[in-house]
Amino acid sequence: MITARTRVAAVIGSPVLHSLSPALHNAGFAATGVDWVYAAFEVAEGGAAAALDAMRVLGLGGLSVTMPHKAAVAALVDELDPAAAALRSVNTVVPIGDGRLKGYSTDGAGFVASLTADGVDVAGRHVCVLGAGGAARAIIDALGRAGAARISIVNRNVERGQAAAELGGPAAAVAGSTAIAESDILVNATSVGMGSVDLPCDPALLHADQTVADIVYHPRRTALLAAAEYVGARTVEGLGMLVHQAVLQQQLWAGATPDPAVMRAAAERELASTGQ
Repeated sequence: MITARTRVAAVIGSPVLHSLSPALHNAGFAATGVDWVYAAFEVAEGGAAAALDAMRVLGLGGLSVTMPHKAAVAALVDELDPAAAALRSVNTVVPIGDGRLKGYSTDGAGFVASLTADGVDVAGRHVCVLGAGGAARAIIDALGRAGAARISIVNRNVERGQAAAELGGPAAAVAGSTAIAESDILVNATSVGMGSVDLPCDPALLHADQTVADIVYHPRRTALLAAAEYVGARTVEGLGMLVHQAVLQQQLWAGATPDPAVMRAAAERELASTGQ
């Protein structure tokens, strides 16, 4: 039951009404028994500063931040965690007292946690990342922090690829398509395959000794994951990243760790109810 003491967290973005975050966060709060509730607020581009002011005035317990506000929020909060500072991007805002707000980026760490939950350790491994956009950058940063031995970035725009590689430290570098076949873990960090049967790489480069992960979760079983399964590779679907970055958010906001399985089940029900 929502009372005057219930803490409120929310996601801001545009568009945001399709977001799975309310379903999985409310399930997580219920599972841990904390008196929190989560909502979605449509905030148009340019409205990040007003949203943060509202967070302070209303005493919101936390914010999730999605497009198009991640960079703007990073420039507006009072403090940044190391990942958010490196990425110049924030997906989580936490009140830290006296009206001050701290920005975090849990996307990359959430991705690494999703691999760990599936029994895949990135430490000491060769990871090939397809893409150099916002999601790819967060993942590359997290892979470097998690001790990946080699991080190969494959991207059509070499300049963007090089900028992304800098986030991974000395282990990261731009590479050609041969790195796809050479890698222990292949990550599709592009939107290729979202709502389509397109592939982000040549399926002939996949093999049974790999783990293949896709950040796309609509559809759940992307064309890339189907091709990887066909050759006997281990696969990790994209919903895990969404769930585990949300787990990290709740730890920051409420100091409680929800069961990822409960949150995943809620997200799956929401997807099923919308025919996705």
